[in-house]
Amino acid sequence: MSVLRTQRWVDMDEAARDALVARGLDDIFDPSLRSAIGELIDDVRERGDDAVCDALARFDGIEVAPDGLRVSDDEFDAASVSDDVDAAIDDAVTHLRAFNERQLERFGDWSFESEPGLVVGEKISPVTSAGLFTPSGKASYPSVTFQLAVPAVVAGVPALAVVVPPAPGGRGEVDPAVLVVCRKLGIRDVFRVNGPSGIAALGFGTERIPRVAKVIGPGSPAVTIAQVEMQRHGVATVMLLGPTESLVIADGSADPVRLASDLLIEAEHGTDSSVVLLTTEPTVVEAVETELTGQLAALPAARAEAAAAALGPNGGAVVVDDLETAVDVANRYAPEHLQVAVADEHVERVVGRLVNAGEILIGQHTPFSAANFVIGCPASLPTSGFAHVSSGITAATFLKRTAVARADRSALERMSDSVIALADHEGFPAHAAAIRRRRRPGVNR
Repeated sequence: MSVLRTQRWVDMDEAARDALVARGLDDIFDPSLRSAIGELIDDVRERGDDAVCDALARFDGIEVAPDGLRVSDDEFDAASVSDDVDAAIDDAVTHLRAFNERQLERFGDWSFESEPGLVVGEKISPVTSAGLFTPSGKASYPSVTFQLAVPAVVAGVPALAVVVPPAPGGRGEVDPAVLVVCRKLGIRDVFRVNGPSGIAALGFGTERIPRVAKVIGPGSPAVTIAQVEMQRHGVATVMLLGPTESLVIADGSADPVRLASDLLIEAEHGTDSSVVLLTTEPTVVEAVETELTGQLAALPAARAEAAAAALGPNGGAVVVDDLETAVDVANRYAPEHLQVAVADEHVERVVGRLVNAGEILIGQHTPFSAANFVIGCPASLPTSGFAHVSSGITAATFLKRTAVARADRSALERMSDSVIALADHEGFPAHAAAIRRRRRPGVNR
């Protein structure tokens, strides 16, 4: 059996094209799951820590008393990883700091005089608090923690809390690699909780888990729904960090060995992942198919099963007539991760037209795995087509803008007729009266 589901774009009808780009949303917004998560959220709002502990016992099979939700100082002090992993975390954090600090330089306060006597601008400040969710269960994900936490720390968020499900089958132990990351970044408010109940606890605040203004973190459909539902309660979240996906644009110059390897990077995450190869050359598909067969055989069974789903029913290869069409399809798909593997003379043209992607990695020396772990660009990226309207998690995610203006008497006098005309037109007499009163004789304007 072939690994890649292969289609030609020109032969696909609109239903088939829509099916290619519509991934993940049915699971995320399943009505029965939304109802169940809504009930869990209401329970956390009403019963606080007790509800959080009950959810941990019910869904994770782990009994933790409310006093044990917060990771202790002793656990922090005991947490350790191998020397190689410790050095890799430092490498990743260094690159992330550099990227986000340079971005932050572009977000300073600003102002200008838009007319004589009227100065307008913005004041930039971090959100007051943020909660970061790190998934657990399938594996250890310290990379998620530093991808979320470093931008928040660089942005200057005063209060940070991390929630992470405890290790499966244990007695509440939290992944030591996550604790190492938090320790390096000075984050001590770490809580062992079930994902959706942890999202609710961060949004409402409980006896022991602090309330935060913004909650961010990738996870299962249940975790994603919890974040969406908490928006109804005034909590800011990011849309959407769901099942992972990638898309590669390749022409005949691409090396099929590296193409196959790079397609498998995001494909091995889970059976809900989606991976697409867009190419102008049918021979590239044939060569990649051959490589995938051998490379899949080298993966553990669970990873191979996930990759087969991502490259088969969930994604596959799409042959296009030219690179212009490939770009159009990529923009329509709006992938989380996008790699451009084309001849050097075409790179600028292709990248220049790409506008909908969480990230764009150029060339076959820039694989998704390097970006996921070390490069320093954001790796927590919008999925399910939300790259059409949103961006990855960076320092900017944790910043807010406040408009600032100051008018002198002459500037206000100049604007007064316009203010009064619009206020009268829209039926707001107090708006207009505030200006007219200033014009009365004897009023100190």
